Amino acid sequence: MSTDTLAIDFGTSNSAAAVLDNGRPRRLPIEAGAETLPTAVFFPAGGGAMQIGAAAARALVAGEEGRYMRALKSVLGTSLFHEERLISGKRRTLTDVVTAFLVELKGRAERETGRTFTRALSGRPVHFHTADPDRDARAEADLRACYDAAGFAQVDFLFEPEAAALASHGANAAGGTGLIVDIGGGTSDFSVFRAEDGEVRILASHGIRLGGTDFDHAVSMAHAMPLLGQGGALKREMGEGLLPMPNAIYADLATWAKIPFLYTAEIRRDVARMVKLAEKPRVLRRLSTVLEEELGHDLAFAVERGKIAANGAENDARIAMGLIEKGLTAPVTPASLDDCLTGFGEALRKAAAETLQMAGVTRIDTIVLVGGSSLMQLIEREMRVVCPDAVVARTEAFTAVVDGLALATAA
Repeated sequence: MSTDTLAIDFGTSNSAAAVLDNGRPRRLPIEAGAETLPTAVFFPAGGGAMQIGAAAARALVAGEEGRYMRALKSVLGTSLFHEERLISGKRRTLTDVVTAFLVELKGRAERETGRTFTRALSGRPVHFHTADPDRDARAEADLRACYDAAGFAQVDFLFEPEAAALASHGANAAGGTGLIVDIGGGTSDFSVFRAEDGEVRILASHGIRLGGTDFDHAVSMAHAMPLLGQGGALKREMGEGLLPMPNAIYADLATWAKIPFLYTAEIRRDVARMVKLAEKPRVLRRLSTVLEEELGHDLAFAVERGKIAANGAENDARIAMGLIEKGLTAPVTPASLDDCLTGFGEALRKAAAETLQMAGVTRIDTIVLVGGSSLMQLIEREMRVVCPDAVVARTEAFTAVVDGLALATAA
């Protein structure tokens, strides 16, 4: 590849871009003063210019009227990605939104470097969707179409953990065989590698659709949503007895990518009707407040902060829900965090063990943790079960993939 190639790590939660300068990766500040850009957008209600990254989050926090969207990568390969929705007065698809995001990212990279980028080397998870080859292929085709529409004449893809191996093999200080454990916002990816004569040789790569947004969902459902009425009961409109509260709306409210689509008149009317029938109407009114005042993303950020605070904490953390009702909080203890994430540990162990089996190895010398969600103590604990004799190394958690992508542009 050549100097007109831009390395792009388009992530579920954060994105990054880099180029290769004098044989070394140079991360581009596509977010002012930062090496990563939140993968988020905000469309002002009045029809102004789309904002991305930290500016999108600031608009949300400031209470500006408009539509905030995050975790768009998680809907690649699904019908939702192509459905038209009314977003800030204009009908758009998520394809349009991701394309606009990439157009802005490309423009910022070109202004920063003074180059024109006609090619992209993009990271991608080993599997966008677990055990679904057709949907997996559709997801890559969706992302490729967005790059094409954003003005790249050519786009190539490299598995994200393999890119991380290129950048991180120096962390394999013990030598021998290394295991990349890349836990992102939407997927968990694994690569077994060996560094031989200064070259990285990938022995096997594997991945599952499980990541930080799934952790957030579990924490939200276990701690925050019960305070909004989840698990409660409704009186029957006709006859005696109680009905369980529908769970779907809470599941969507705890899912980053689905939050914007809950703010419809129909859903608000349904919740208003349920408030009248609720066994505990005051609790359910909190859900109504979230929908009426469009506080879903504020709540999701609060849950994320609570998860991070409880990770390895000695004392209890809390999910601040005061925007919904003054003084409302949900406690999160290290024990309750472990309880709601326990089921993920088995899936992670199984995927890592399958990667070792695919590689034909029984011993790993070094585990290299990358990806923002790898900072959860759950990850290191579970990987030590699979590779008990390995040294655990941490590298550039948020930028190892884009660094490796930049190095790969030299090929």
